[in-house]
Amino acid sequence: MSERVASREGRVGCGAPRARVSRSLLPTPYSLLAIAIMLLAAGAARADPRADFLAGLTRNCPHCDLSGASFKRHDLAGADLTGANLHQANFHDANLAGAHLAGADLTEANLNKADLRRADLSGAHLHEAMLYAANLDAARLVGADLTDALMGTARFTRSDLTKSILRNVDLRKARLDGAMLADARLIGAEGEEASLVGADLTDADASGANFRSANFARANLAGASFRKGDLFDAHLDDAMFGDTTMPDGSTRP
Repeated sequence: MSERVASREGRVGCGAPRARVSRSLLPTPYSLLAIAIMLLAAGAARADPRADFLAGLTRNCPHCDLSGASFKRHDLAGADLTGANLHQANFHDANLAGAHLAGADLTEANLNKADLRRADLSGAHLHEAMLYAANLDAARLVGADLTDALMGTARFTRSDLTKSILRNVDLRKARLDGAMLADARLIGAEGEEASLVGADLTDADASGANFRSANFARANLAGASFRKGDLFDAHLDDAMFGDTTMPDGSTRP
């Protein structure tokens, strides 16, 4: 009996003792979740919105520097480019319907034939921008600066251009039917054959502007000034006057 016991003890004693792992050292579901969150946060911190936007991984890049970039024929509907630097960017024939471009710098940008319907361009800088045949129907351009912009045949039907700066712009054959142009600055604008049917030009300054053969039917011209401008052959049927300054300096009640 004693030999059997000794033999058993010998077998038990051989080999390394088995290690015991404390439960407190094992990862819990909560700690694993915390680690996952930390890793995701670190990845987000390393993310480059500009690179992702250029790669087409996102349509949101507010305040990004995208100057000179080409987005020709890209689908950027609803994109958020608020306050972005888009100087000389190419958006030729691009879809920017409903895009957020408030405060963006679009100086010398190519927006020819671009779809900008319902886009928000409030306070945007569009100096010398090209908007030939662009569609800005129902777009918001309150306080936008479009000095020297080229917008021949562009559409601004029911667009809000209140207090916008349109000095020396090319609006030949453009459609601004029902557009809001109250307090707009159209000094020296070229608007020959433009259509402004039902537009609101209350207190607009169109001094020296050329609106030969333009259509102002049912437009509100109260307080507007066309001093030294050209309204030859313009259609003024049913237009509303009220202290409107005509090209010869006379006031039409």
